[in-house]
Amino acid sequence: MLARLLPGAHHLQNPHPLVVHFPIAFLYGAALLYFAAWIARRDAIAWAALWFLVLGVISAAIAVATGWWSAGGVMLDPSVKEHVLEPHMRLMFATSALAALLTLWAIVKRPMPASSLRYVFLLGLLVMIALMTKGADFGGMMVYDYNGGGGACPQPIQYVPNGAPAR
Repeated sequence: MLARLLPGAHHLQNPHPLVVHFPIAFLYGAALLYFAAWIARRDAIAWAALWFLVLGVISAAIAVATGWWSAGGVMLDPSVKEHVLEPHMRLMFATSALAALLTLWAIVKRPMPASSLRYVFLLGLLVMIALMTKGADFGGMMVYDYNGGGGACPQPIQYVPNGAPAR
């Protein structure tokens, strides 16, 4: 049935690639909107940012769950799991935890903290974006350099320090 509905997804090893892009989009969008709200001093923009942040945390929980469930079955060389998958997971867990904390804070101080604490909140958003960017880079490396998403190359491909494997 999946092959008929989503022929491109039929060959995926797991559902993680189908959901992982939602938290990335929502959390980047939330940060952008919060900074726009701060610069423009518009609460309406901050409310939209809060919704993006909430949707980002919900979708991050789904992405983390599918990633955690899928990690053991991904066809990767043990060296790639150690040097790429494990850092990816740590960074994305940290991103999700920080996003959840920022979301709770924003819900309590609707739509975002005021006065001098606002700067701490905005700094937290920047740290969240930095963690997510680095974690997503490891995820991309896993898929595009080590064929972690499918069977296009012979498996397993060993980890190569300081660069991608020869193609």
